[in-house]
Amino acid sequence: MAEGLNRVMLLGNLGADPELRATTSGQSVLKLRLATTERYKDKSGVWQDRTEWHAVTVWGKRAEGLARFLSKGSRLFIEGSIHTSSYEKDGKKNYRTEINASNVILCDSKGGAKTERAESKPASTGSGGGYGDDDYGDTGNDDDIPF
Repeated sequence: MAEGLNRVMLLGNLGADPELRATTSGQSVLKLRLATTERYKDKSGVWQDRTEWHAVTVWGKRAEGLARFLSKGSRLFIEGSIHTSSYEKDGKKNYRTEINASNVILCDSKGGAKTERAESKPASTGSGGGYGDDDYGDTGNDDDIPF
């Protein structure tokens, strides 16, 4: 059987403070709500924003570490894989799709990029150059963009 690839990369902002919990076996789990926004021109030439909300899960020691300094509005780059689970509620089968994070990079402009690997390895700190809102100036002419 052929191997597949399940990889997701997201850049967005937390829509709420993260929720740190523990499973019944005592493993830490951090739940994040990440918003990614796309900007596009509609048929009439008016700029529109489309926001997607993503459920992100971080496990183990990294979950505990990230919970200490993430808050609503934090800008994050998340790498991970898609996981879909199902459950029954009121006799109806429901599905939940979430991202299991393997890498989390804090991209807030106040202090550069910081990396937290979701696996149990030491975190590395980037040398700045995060993707904060003020890192790229507005050229003022979006009509010149070819896509």
